[in-house]
Amino acid sequence: MAEFLEVALSYPTLPYSVVLCFAVIYWMLAATGIIDEGGIGSGDGADFHSGADGASGLAGMFARMGLGGAPTMLVVLLLAFFGWSITYLVQLFFLQPLPALLRWGIGTGVAFAALIPGAIVSSWVLRPIRRFLMKLRAVPQENILGKVGQVSSPEVTAGHGYATIDDGGAGLILQVRAQPGSRFERGERVRLVRYLPQHNHYLVVGEADLPTLDIPISQVSVGKEKH
Repeated sequence: MAEFLEVALSYPTLPYSVVLCFAVIYWMLAATGIIDEGGIGSGDGADFHSGADGASGLAGMFARMGLGGAPTMLVVLLLAFFGWSITYLVQLFFLQPLPALLRWGIGTGVAFAALIPGAIVSSWVLRPIRRFLMKLRAVPQENILGKVGQVSSPEVTAGHGYATIDDGGAGLILQVRAQPGSRFERGERVRLVRYLPQHNHYLVVGEADLPTLDIPISQVSVGKEKH
């Protein structure tokens, strides 16, 4: 354990260790709902928080590297993991016996060179993920508002949840949210009644609850949230 920490916290592994820890913490917060995963930028920079110019620029750079079409922080996590693995092994087996000056010089080259195989392997890993994420993209709201779907996540609340909608093909996996105070469990049937574009999710009610809404589906504002 001591040797592991020594290598992980020494150059050139240290920069990747820092980025990897940041990315892991980020996704842990997203998994617990503290950070809304719906706000994580896509690899083409189209869905990042508005005003996040630096993040959009990073997503654009990833797209030019062939790493587009996936959340930016997922790409960062993969690059950091594979870069960390390469620099860790090189440091462990080759760089440790070298003098400090030589170790820093060669280590700098290794740190940058590790991005190349890291990007290649990351692109392979992202291929099936991109296909899955295509199902999560919003579709024209007028085509699915009012449709009934089934809760696919453990639960749907006002803060998180997913539902599967039958579109006549492979099906759509959509981010959905319940009204405050409502909760649906996996397998329950819900109806899409509203799309909130700024959050990229749909408001749902129980399949039989539609008559209790104040606004019928025909009057729901598509693409605009009523204030």
